[in-house]
Amino acid sequence: MFLSMKEMWDRPLGGTSLEKEIPHWSGNIIYGVVAAICKVCWRYKVTGRENLRAFQKRHGVLVIANHTSFFDVVFMFLSARPQQWVRFLGRDNLFGNAGGLLGQILSRVGAFPIARDTADRTAIKRAVRHLKNDEVVGIMPEGTRRGKSDRIPELHGGAALIARMAKVPILPMTVRDAENIKHKGQRVRFPQVTIEYGNPVLLDDFDFLPKSERLEACTWYAMRESFAMFYRITPDEVDMVELFPNSKDYKQTFLEHPIPRHTPEEAIAHFQKHQEEE
Repeated sequence: MFLSMKEMWDRPLGGTSLEKEIPHWSGNIIYGVVAAICKVCWRYKVTGRENLRAFQKRHGVLVIANHTSFFDVVFMFLSARPQQWVRFLGRDNLFGNAGGLLGQILSRVGAFPIARDTADRTAIKRAVRHLKNDEVVGIMPEGTRRGKSDRIPELHGGAALIARMAKVPILPMTVRDAENIKHKGQRVRFPQVTIEYGNPVLLDDFDFLPKSERLEACTWYAMRESFAMFYRITPDEVDMVELFPNSKDYKQTFLEHPIPRHTPEEAIAHFQKHQEEE
């Protein structure tokens, strides 16, 4: 019944591995309670969920999203249940909060830690292993909540690196209006929250770029997809320079070399073909 956090970080959850999984009962109880509260208070709805469901038990997928609120990960988790689990990469200092109680809760729903601002090889290896087990891994590439600190959000190639190592697609998503639930010094509000999933992004589509830029450009592109859903505009209308002033702007590059849009079925077929060729 009792498992250490590290045991849960390394165990599978919801994939195709025959190894012993994290027990589902505790995660299901947490889901039931949290889902009931969020459904009543914020009437959350999910669009495009079929793009996530298509990968269930068939192939791993790395879900990424922009980050505006602590509630983002809650609604990402809820949007995948009850059929799938999202294995979140969360800041390592979260797991020690409340005497480790928060860490136990997070671990029981599949989350595992990553050290901020470092090349955390252990976390990367865990993420890759879970993805190769046909699980869903979720990450917020910005690394911090936008507008909640003096940190300037930056984009790195970490998400694309994990996708490349695991040979999985990236699935952009967003959570709208969760940022309006709680503002500092104000009471809790109750806006309707919407979670939206987009189309999968394949790293191979960026092979026309120099090797040194492919990972960053892929993450840039996938994040632009997330922000387009968040703002309800076209990707070309997203001002990535304003959002990420310290990162290279690839807008003109992708205007001259459009990235093809894929369905989940096409993405799965793409990786199955590569596996057969190997």
